[in-house]
Amino acid sequence: MQTRFKKNAKIFDIVITAVAGMVSVGVMLYGVAHFGLKEAWPELMLNLFYIACLVMIWMYFFNRLDTQRFNYWCSISVGMTVLLRDILFAPPLANYPLHLTCLTLSVLLLCMLTFFYARKNWQSYTKRNLWAICVIDMIIAALYNWDIYLEPINEYTNYMLTEIWIRPTITYCLVACFVTEAEKASK
Repeated sequence: MQTRFKKNAKIFDIVITAVAGMVSVGVMLYGVAHFGLKEAWPELMLNLFYIACLVMIWMYFFNRLDTQRFNYWCSISVGMTVLLRDILFAPPLANYPLHLTCLTLSVLLLCMLTFFYARKNWQSYTKRNLWAICVIDMIIAALYNWDIYLEPINEYTNYMLTEIWIRPTITYCLVACFVTEAEKASK
């Protein structure tokens, strides 16, 4: 099979992050099975979007999906997870300023993703803009992670810590793919 990327470093980068995303989604699916669908159905909904992103990453990696469709549908899937998990059904956090900060960053991330996939000439999106999407997602995850450590630890803590970092991992992989396309467009 012919891969889209030729540099070994780029291939390694995308494969490692995609595999990490798959392992994280597998852990969350195990958590849904362990805690039951009645208690963990929101995680199952989020995992469907994460699985869709991972499938598209692999399809894009092996040239089975063109760049325009990959850009559009992955941005939609990641945007839906931001909307569902961080805005509409935001988890209650230990302190209110932290909650407002996460909510504000989530709205900013959703706006950036919307602007990214709505552009007709999306290849003109710079590397700085692409990395800003990933960095904001990682900051949101770090703030959620910090909040989890402020609260008492229970049986859900390990699963919550895993779930928080799935989307930044997928976002990093998407940005790694898009940066390559942005480099091609600039040449």
